[in-house]
Amino acid sequence: MNKVIIFSAPSGSGKTTLVRHCLKVFPELEFSISCTTRQPRGTEVHAADYHFISPEEFRQKIAEDAFVEYEEVYTDKYYGTLKSEVEKIWNQGKVVIFDVDVKGGISLKKYFGEQALSMFIEPPSIEELERRLTSRGTDDADTIKTRIEKAEEELTYAREFDTIVINSDLDIAKKETESLIKKFIGI
Repeated sequence: MNKVIIFSAPSGSGKTTLVRHCLKVFPELEFSISCTTRQPRGTEVHAADYHFISPEEFRQKIAEDAFVEYEEVYTDKYYGTLKSEVEKIWNQGKVVIFDVDVKGGISLKKYFGEQALSMFIEPPSIEELERRLTSRGTDDADTIKTRIEKAEEELTYAREFDTIVINSDLDIAKKETESLIKKFIGI
């Protein structure tokens, strides 16, 4: 059976760090590169971190039914998972790993059902989340305020995931996610 692993969390919770860790530990996993209409942040690279496309291109792909799931997170700021990306990874005999926002994670779990392990990465507190976002240095104060407000809402969806990993200590969170993945993929 083809499988997928879904990591979702409020921005700044550490999900991308945990996904990168799991990709190093498990050669069986392959990262699903999402599409987005937002601009690259920091050192992000097209076709490695995201497929960066215009809102018009994104809407065209929606019309073509090219997505497993997609979300308009903010006005004209779309994120989505291409069906072709998932098929490519499965054709390589690998397990797909997703790094997606909370609504995307819920949609992916509904779509893949028992083929999916969905993990919600929870920050230890909203205050710690704000500290992490500020220390990143990639967003201005208004963007951070918006992300914190969104995080407070996203935390209410945690119970819709198969499991919750509280990332208060990164080493413990790494071990916990490794254990969950080993059990799920049967190694």
